[in-house]
Amino acid sequence: MGLDLAFIILGLLGLTLFILGIRRIWHWKMLSGGIQGITGALLISLALLVASVATNLHTYQRLSHESPVATLRFEQLGPQHFRAIVARSEAVAEIYELYGDEWQLDARALKWKGFATVLGLDSGFQLERLSGRYHNVQQEGTAPRSAHVLYQGEGIDIWSLARRYPRWLPWVDAVYGSATYMPMVHGARYQVNMTQSGLITRPLNPAARKAVEEWQ
Repeated sequence: MGLDLAFIILGLLGLTLFILGIRRIWHWKMLSGGIQGITGALLISLALLVASVATNLHTYQRLSHESPVATLRFEQLGPQHFRAIVARSEAVAEIYELYGDEWQLDARALKWKGFATVLGLDSGFQLERLSGRYHNVQQEGTAPRSAHVLYQGEGIDIWSLARRYPRWLPWVDAVYGSATYMPMVHGARYQVNMTQSGLITRPLNPAARKAVEEWQ
């Protein structure tokens, strides 16, 4: 990725200037050595900033025409009480307990434009939250709620910064949230994909297809 290369170049250049500045100061060339040292320190700081941004972007999956996100399977534990087994690509299956009649999966997406694409930044997405919801709206305020965080961000949160300060990041084309929800029934399996327009869900087995038919 272009940010990784930028980090290496800025880091090496900054370290070189900083060392040269220290050597000049050692030889009593205070002015030129101080300028080189300060410039080197600033470049090193900038390199660390770039590294923090790159670290955060590495947590996003590349957003292509349609990308598989996760497979969800459900086991009923009681009335309006389910165990959700979530399998993401190249990750150990995760188990969550949900209350309600339906499950909802939320994601965040980040798209770039202009100079950012020249740097090789890919549009990406990240799963954010899995929660249960009730078909009866009145139950939403009185029945047990369940929500689980799926996004563990690292480094500077570019998505949040782009939402709050869009003028600071003119190369961000769009930041948006997307959600999909379907009914929970025992034995149902669903496949969730991310497309350019957002999350979509497809039932994978008869239990899920029947639940969707009756739910609609």
